[in-house]
Amino acid sequence: MPNIKPGRVITKEFSNRATSVEINESVRENVFIVQSGCGEINDNLMELLIMINACKIVSASRVTAVIPCFPYARQDRKDESRAPISAELVANMLSVAGADHIITMDLHASQIQVKKTTREPAVIRWICLHIPDHKNAVIVSPDAGGAERVTAIADRLNIDFALIHKERKRANEID
Repeated sequence: MPNIKPGRVITKEFSNRATSVEINESVRENVFIVQSGCGEINDNLMELLIMINACKIVSASRVTAVIPCFPYARQDRKDESRAPISAELVANMLSVAGADHIITMDLHASQIQVKKTTREPAVIRWICLHIPDHKNAVIVSPDAGGAERVTAIADRLNIDFALIHKERKRANEID
């Protein structure tokens, strides 16, 4: 494994909540910026965009954004005639900021064009280590969208799976 060390970066927030990023070392080679994509997603996204741009301005040869939880990934298609496709907008913003590559995990839908990894191997390892009687368990998907991931894990563990059917009235409201 290569010897990778974290870079020195200072982030500040001005009184109007605008973000400032200062890169405190040479970044002329490959740079990987890890941003969870969780929590305050709008603030974290702006910080990531500014950091990517700052690295490009100081001559990073390649910038890879590692975003385990891709912001706005659930807004990946038009569900109403005037609705934006926010996930596509975020991908475009990352590209315009200077990201050469984007690595993320388990996207909500496959149409977002980024390098995708899966947490499936880690989940299987965790189940095997922490649930001794897992052969008698059932793994459950909370919706049809997660069924493919759940069945892949269930198949690898040779256990049953279940699917919960839900009907969404509107965002964040489920029957």
